[in-house]
Amino acid sequence: MTVVKTLWGVLLGILIASGVGIGINYFRFSASLPTTVKPRPRAAPVEENVAALGRLEPQGEVIYLSAPAAIEGARVEKLLVKLGETVGRGQIIAILDNYERLKSALILVQKQVKVAQTHLAQVKAGAKAGKIQAQTAVIRSLQAELEGQIASQTATIKRLQYELHNAKTECDRYQSLYENGAIAASQRDSICLQEDTLRSQWQEAQATRSRTINTLNQQLTEARATRTEIVEVRPTDLAAAQAEIETAQAGVKQAEANLTLALVRSPQAGQILKIYTFAGERVGEKGIVALGNTQQMDVVAEVYETDIHKVVIGQKATIKSQGLSSELTGKVTEIGLQIGKKDVLGTDPAADSDVRVVEVKISLDADSSQKVRTLTNLQVNVIIHL
Repeated sequence: MTVVKTLWGVLLGILIASGVGIGINYFRFSASLPTTVKPRPRAAPVEENVAALGRLEPQGEVIYLSAPAAIEGARVEKLLVKLGETVGRGQIIAILDNYERLKSALILVQKQVKVAQTHLAQVKAGAKAGKIQAQTAVIRSLQAELEGQIASQTATIKRLQYELHNAKTECDRYQSLYENGAIAASQRDSICLQEDTLRSQWQEAQATRSRTINTLNQQLTEARATRTEIVEVRPTDLAAAQAEIETAQAGVKQAEANLTLALVRSPQAGQILKIYTFAGERVGEKGIVALGNTQQMDVVAEVYETDIHKVVIGQKATIKSQGLSSELTGKVTEIGLQIGKKDVLGTDPAADSDVRVVEVKISLDADSSQKVRTLTNLQVNVIIHL
């Protein structure tokens, strides 16, 4: 037993000595070989990008259509669009409750224009034949009356003149008799008084004839002037009639402008994104509808002010969101000109609301726009590739 243990110890010592020798020889051999340095693998270049939060919006931003400010407290009489409907530029979106009243006012002033035009035509054509004939008849009547009065008054004067001549002759005869003492003074005075009376009547008849002639001549002059005015088309009458037309036409333009205010039209082609006011409701602060051009969608990215110097127009961008099944692509088309606070749909009270950012607009390509045309205001993550 002791011999066996001794044998195993000897063998173990031999093995250890052999291993040490082999190791020393290998080390010496390795040291004698030339040293080769293995090259380190190069690290892949790190791509520089600018990351930002953003939101989706239609090209040209969302437009909120409302009633004109001049129409306070207006109500929607008819709403002519539905949610999601595509509308064209100038299309009527809603009719306000004052439309019928303003339409009636327009019809009224349009009729006033026609009345004024008819009046102008009458002025240009002159008076009607019947009116001219009536005035001519007045003139003839006055002429006949004048001639009749002259004849009548002249006959009266001649008669009084004849009677006065006889009375004077009789007075002279009685004066001669009185001077010869044939009659008393009272008899002479009685006869001569008749002469004085007839003389007064003769003078009064002459004065009456003069007044009558003057009066009728004046009436004839006025009647002839009236007929001249009737026949003549005066420039002042034409100007007045034309002014009436122009005033009425101005009223039509004003009424048309007022009526236009009762029709809410779309200023551009787009899609109805939201309806805020329905038929019968009063127009509120948000207006009637929200409208946007969803055929072309944009992303408004809020880039930190420290990164904005890296962004230039034309750079490509990738857009992601948890609400999207695939990435969107686009190009930078506009860089804001002022720095503001971050506000992209921020509702987190712990977020840094004082961060200063610049809005950068990214226009999506056609395929990306079609994917998100119904997702206005979706919050997205933007990577702008430098």
